[in-house]
Amino acid sequence: MDREDALLAMAIDLTASLAATDRLARLLEALRHAVPCDAAAVLELSGSDLVPLATHGLAPEVLGRRFDRREHPRLDVVVSQGRPVRFPADSSLPDPYDGLLLVNPDATRDVHACMGCPLLVGERVIGVLTADALEPGAFDALDERFLQMIGALAGAALHTGRLIDTVEATSRRHQRVAHVLQHDAALKDGGGHVIGTSDAIQRVRDEIELVSRSDFAVLVTGETGVGKELVARAVHNSSARRDEALIYVNCAALPESIVESELFGHLRGAFTGANADRAGKFEVADKGTLFLDEVGELPLSVQPKLLRVLQEGEIQRVGSDRALRVDVRVVAATNRDLAAEVQAGRFRADLFHRLNMYPIRVPPLRERRSDIPLLAGFFLDLYRRRLGLGPVRLTNAARHALTEAPWAGNVRELDHVLGRAVLRASAGTGRNEATLIGPEHLQLDASTHVAEAGAVAGARALHGADADMTLHDAVERTKRVMILEAVAKHDGNWAAAARSLGMARGNLHNMAKRLGLLG
Repeated sequence: MDREDALLAMAIDLTASLAATDRLARLLEALRHAVPCDAAAVLELSGSDLVPLATHGLAPEVLGRRFDRREHPRLDVVVSQGRPVRFPADSSLPDPYDGLLLVNPDATRDVHACMGCPLLVGERVIGVLTADALEPGAFDALDERFLQMIGALAGAALHTGRLIDTVEATSRRHQRVAHVLQHDAALKDGGGHVIGTSDAIQRVRDEIELVSRSDFAVLVTGETGVGKELVARAVHNSSARRDEALIYVNCAALPESIVESELFGHLRGAFTGANADRAGKFEVADKGTLFLDEVGELPLSVQPKLLRVLQEGEIQRVGSDRALRVDVRVVAATNRDLAAEVQAGRFRADLFHRLNMYPIRVPPLRERRSDIPLLAGFFLDLYRRRLGLGPVRLTNAARHALTEAPWAGNVRELDHVLGRAVLRASAGTGRNEATLIGPEHLQLDASTHVAEAGAVAGARALHGADADMTLHDAVERTKRVMILEAVAKHDGNWAAAARSLGMARGNLHNMAKRLGLLG
């Protein structure tokens, strides 16, 4: 291959679909055929360092080194002058590759001819191409114009490779985000707004508007079913990160064995079943928001690592010794009293204070009864569209029943009650006919509540709850008994026990540990 063929090969490779390492290896191969050298290298400029990306004829440890321009004057000259430089064989400047040429590995000083070409993008130097030979004067006959073209093509190859890497990395991140956001697709039909006009919900809106101007960590608290996820979504959508992803993690559904991998990622081979590198949720959420739902269920073993991310903005994949920087805003939610969990030793105090930088309490539905008609209207219209019905309306009696119900399950319970009611009331109704919902469709009559109260009293008696026991203690005792009964019924099979209790296995394990049933 002559010099023109070498230049042509470099130019063709610029348009080829090649990995960055393959592109640079082919560039050095073409250079070796055009220039009589025993060793060559492509180095990228990073601050004051030149970092080897590809080498030929040099010891393999060269790829692990960084060459500081201040310590290697020959490389500094090439970068500073911005044009090809050929150093004479008797140059007094030390050669960075002395003792590193594979053709003469036993020598401590074996380089006699050395040249360097700056890699340019426009007028900016982005790296250096070096060539070395044992024969003095090996590069004397090379044409200056040819060397400039070599440098220009090599610079274009490096720049193109970097652009392709950036595009591919962005594409992979978008694919990961799209995969994770499948969870959100199901939620969009359910709306993403905090609905209501009551003073209680208006205070929540004011808190959201205020904290959204910052990057503060937010802790959303409230009973089950009050809409904590909607508040988290509203914080994200009102923030400067609104154009990036909001990534959801249900901490209660993660078995302890995979929590760290799920949050921080892992390398291939880090543990049994780790067949490929995998980015964790923090990496996927980079530049966006990570929503940690049921954060109170996180095991103590993972909490220090979460604290480190909040403090330092750094994560470390399982099996890796390299820290990765991430820019993530964390919004957490819990129905637990985390301050009490800290006192009980089940949650780290320092992590609690980090997460609780800006607390938002979402009120239960019984504290915002004036919002029930608005919420009912929203859910009725939602199910009307899903079922393809005509107008759906409430009778006055049904509206009164909704307003007076206790709503222990809060907005989520209201949602489910109305969904069932629309389905019942629409039976036998024509496609465009009005569907009228009465109390009989809601099934919220007094007998239901009396039966529920009787069931609670029966549960207290069945599971040994004392008459003066608090509701919390009675519930905790009932949970212990039911878990033990389910595990025994299924001969110690926790997965089967979880299914019989209507729970995720990871959630059951976490609950059993919290209740002292597991070590």
